[in-house]
Amino acid sequence: MVEAGKTQNPWMSSEQTETMEINGRDLSLMESAVSDRDEVEFSTSQSHQTTNASPSEVKLGLGARAFSAAGAAFLSAIIVNPLDVVKTRLQAQAAGVPYSHPLSNLISRMAYFGPRTLFADLRCSPTCTRAGVHGTVSICPPDCFQYKGTLDVFYKIIRQEGFSRLWRGTNAGLALAVPTVGIYLPCYDMFRNWLEDLTTQNAPSATPYVPLVAGSLARSLACTTCYPIELARTRMQAFKETQMCNKPPGVWRTLVGVVSHVKGTNNVQNSLKVYRMLWTGMGTQLARDVPFSAICWSTLEPIRRRLLTLVGEESNAAGVLGANFSAGFVAGSLAAGATCPLDVAKTRRQIEKDPARALRMTTRQTLIEVWRDSGMKGLFTGVGPRVARAGPSVGIVVSFYEVVKYVLHSRYNA
Repeated sequence: MVEAGKTQNPWMSSEQTETMEINGRDLSLMESAVSDRDEVEFSTSQSHQTTNASPSEVKLGLGARAFSAAGAAFLSAIIVNPLDVVKTRLQAQAAGVPYSHPLSNLISRMAYFGPRTLFADLRCSPTCTRAGVHGTVSICPPDCFQYKGTLDVFYKIIRQEGFSRLWRGTNAGLALAVPTVGIYLPCYDMFRNWLEDLTTQNAPSATPYVPLVAGSLARSLACTTCYPIELARTRMQAFKETQMCNKPPGVWRTLVGVVSHVKGTNNVQNSLKVYRMLWTGMGTQLARDVPFSAICWSTLEPIRRRLLTLVGEESNAAGVLGANFSAGFVAGSLAAGATCPLDVAKTRRQIEKDPARALRMTTRQTLIEVWRDSGMKGLFTGVGPRVARAGPSVGIVVSFYEVVKYVLHSRYNA
């Protein structure tokens, strides 16, 4: 730089040349310092961005994010559905839903007994010591079908209804999970990124609360959009529906059954009443899901950032999978345990068959009723299978979602 200055300015004096050499040296040092500082800041910024979201957090479009989320939801819904059935059965039984065999009394046996009767369906639970046999028909007291715990529900469903009944409501679960998670996770990503940029510039002290707000907003949007399918799934899982000759109702028939009890003329008021019935209990659902999401993401993000920091910048798909699954498992389990009373209230409101009572019920009233009837034990009915379901479910969904994003990112940059 100095030599060039000498060549371009041969008329300068020796003092001017010496001054320029000193100034040039200072300028060079300043440029070097600025360059080093920029590199450090850029590296720190990139590192923060990487640990803040994940190594796969890139400018993916909504379609790619939705595809990742839908695949995660499909996998999770199939794997954890049995635990969801068990949790719903325990909560429904506590709410007063009777679980007895359709042929447990003489009149029912006489009505159903015939050439089409499947004797395998007449078996009592082996744990029932007071069961007897009348001819070829088992006589089972009603209490033989009462559930005594998580493992007992598994055992009796398999024994009395068949192994496949553990996946009761899976079609509704898939119909619910794919669009719900397809809305939920991409919206969470976008809300989080937008809010982080906003708070970093205007209110840095609020940045740690961004996952809480983003998760709550995304979950509210997803829940409101897909609620009728959630209502159908809960009813399909709660009620036994063990008629011999009829298939249990699917999603559509279950929803038709919900609105068929609404009586009145075909006017606007009746249409609004039907609409309200399809969203019965949505307030309770939001009261459960919004705190769940807030607790889950507030716990998940710090754990995930820490684990991704331990994995390092050279993380691969296995590292992304492990970090996200571990963080999701812990966060989902904690959030599920904390919000179990609200889940009990949600189940009670969704299985209520009296339309007038269903429209009158509120979350607060339902929780008070549960507390009055069963105390703390009633509020945490089904907490075991709920926690056992939520931990793996959140882990599977988040890890699968992030790994697919990571793979898509690698492919786009290849």
